[in-house]
Amino acid sequence: MENNLLEVDKLQVAFRTDKGEVVSVDEVTFQLKQGETIGIVGESGCGKSVTSLSIMRLLGRTGLIKKGAISFNGRELTQLEEAQMREIRGNEISMIFQEPMTSLNPVFSIGNQMLELIHLHMKMSKSEARAYAIEMLKKVGIPRAEQIIDEYPHKLSGGMRQRVMIAMALSCKPRLLIADEPTTALDVTIQAQILELMKKLRQESQTAIMIISHDLGIIAEMADKVLVMYAGQVVEEADVFTLFDDPKHPYTVGLMESIPHLEHDSQQKLFSIPGTVPHLHAMPKGCRFHQRCQHATEQCVTQKPPLLTIQGSNGHRVRCWLYQEEEQVVSGYGQNEVIA
Repeated sequence: MENNLLEVDKLQVAFRTDKGEVVSVDEVTFQLKQGETIGIVGESGCGKSVTSLSIMRLLGRTGLIKKGAISFNGRELTQLEEAQMREIRGNEISMIFQEPMTSLNPVFSIGNQMLELIHLHMKMSKSEARAYAIEMLKKVGIPRAEQIIDEYPHKLSGGMRQRVMIAMALSCKPRLLIADEPTTALDVTIQAQILELMKKLRQESQTAIMIISHDLGIIAEMADKVLVMYAGQVVEEADVFTLFDDPKHPYTVGLMESIPHLEHDSQQKLFSIPGTVPHLHAMPKGCRFHQRCQHATEQCVTQKPPLLTIQGSNGHRVRCWLYQEEEQVVSGYGQNEVIA
């Protein structure tokens, strides 16, 4: 659609390993409009970060996009030359990486790395770029920004490095901001400050945001719509209110039930989904969640479910055979009955 800034269509990403090629992301499809925020949630290893790195074309030597399309502002990113992608990265699309120490160059000062980015994309003079970099460091809550800008990454704490990465990502006011666990290692006051800064960027510049997080509270606060991923696939997609009020997929229901609540008994154990995520080299046939699902049927074991739109919903999609014939509701993860 013309009003979509980003369109990911049936994306499949694989990695070459010593044991052969493995598919890490399979048939991922979603759209993102200008000024819209999408949240991506799921367990570690479900393909959230690989999806974001595919958009940036930063999969490394062993990763490759096997199938699908990634359209950004009308341009097909999978077909661009590396030089063209470098013009887009950091300027039109910025990313806050999960591991700041591996993203910052240890042999260059914070200032050198920020000034290079600002010089490249914003065409400022050296003095203007330095003043702007100091201003951005202050905005993300870094004290003594005038001194910190001349420090090297190893001299900063993990939280400080994370804030530097956020300042760099926000510097060029990108059209799309990809935030992979952006508040990891930050205390709650700085976390709130960073989220507020991202909201302000969205409001002022109509920046689209793709936020990846294990923290469902952050997703609930920031996102307009949510993708739930499991074992490399999207298993549910809905607007944020629908997903939290009426989750459909048994995996999503399990995630919601594992959230601690103030009204819970302090002695009560938190709910956990039984089993473990399948290994990439040994994905089960049929539904990839069936080995951990209390509602699994023979069809779930043998046949791969498509991503279906719930009848009468506003684009609520779910990858589950329970919704193949008609809308049905899983009434609590720990209960075996299914209500039609």
